[in-house]
Amino acid sequence: MQFSEIIGNAEVAKALVSMADSGRVAHAMLMYENEGCGALALALAYVQYLNCSNPHDGDSCGECPSCRQMAKLIHPDVHYVFPVNKGPKTSDDKPTSESYLKYWRELAIANPYFVEADLQRAIGIESKNGLIAVAEARNIISKLSLTAVADGYKAVIFYLPEKMNQETANRLLKMVEEPPVKTLFIFITHAPEKVLQTIFSRCQSVRVMPLTKEEAQKVRSLNPFDDSEEYNAFMDLFSDLMNAVVSRDLMSALECGETMAALESREKQKAFCTFAGECIRKIFMFQQNLQQIAGVSEQEQEFYVTMAGRCGRKFCSRSISDIEKVVAMIDRNVSSKILFTDLVNRMFLNI
Repeated sequence: MQFSEIIGNAEVAKALVSMADSGRVAHAMLMYENEGCGALALALAYVQYLNCSNPHDGDSCGECPSCRQMAKLIHPDVHYVFPVNKGPKTSDDKPTSESYLKYWRELAIANPYFVEADLQRAIGIESKNGLIAVAEARNIISKLSLTAVADGYKAVIFYLPEKMNQETANRLLKMVEEPPVKTLFIFITHAPEKVLQTIFSRCQSVRVMPLTKEEAQKVRSLNPFDDSEEYNAFMDLFSDLMNAVVSRDLMSALECGETMAALESREKQKAFCTFAGECIRKIFMFQQNLQQIAGVSEQEQEFYVTMAGRCGRKFCSRSISDIEKVVAMIDRNVSSKILFTDLVNRMFLNI
């Protein structure tokens, strides 16, 4: 991945190049973004630039052995960690990222702007929560203890460190604090507030900005899992739900709950919950006068302005928490009708 291939975030790319050119390479970096805005693409381009034999004009050459290996995500000194679980695509009893590396590569090469749901589909764990377990830490420590194969940086790209438990973070902590020479950790998160403080506090933070409408359309065309009809259907359902909640129309809100419960699979139900959570985060951004980074299209501006004005200050944080609890319960085969009826009632109380 070259910087010239990245959609959006030109200023972030420019800053990364400046860091590399000046030798100010942070040994640990936390990139935080709204899902699908290009943090992984930027991380890949940054590592490729650092290890390129012939960088020029603010970009890697794309032709040297290191660049060719990065293009296929097979560079021997670059490692990837992401949330996993047991699934039909591996026979490992305690799978790690290596168990699914083939599928990670296929997905990231086709579309480095993928979201968590895309990854879950790609590795076959749609009905489970992915985790970063302590075995990942042991693997990474072992790999980074070895001499680099090439004459460049060793790098570890962690996708969604918020899925890391305390034991994993504790195992990694010393390596993150005092890494071997020319070793780089890049953590990519969608929820920086959930990243364990022991990791967060040791990283240089980089904000990856939301994409414009035009940029988002370009990204959407890359996504093999994208379905614009699904987006429109989810947006219609979320709009109906929010309009009912702020209007105190309980019957209409409960009808929306029944529609959510009737979605054809647990994966669809979780996908809608993720969508609704992102929409509520955008409402919060509007409440904080951060419209410019919310990534909202012109057609949706009026809706978010209205919701920001009619929702109480605590509505967003409480409702996001409630939605996350629903996602966790979906995986436990709890009755969908009970879950979504309860969610609607809680949102009524939160308003």
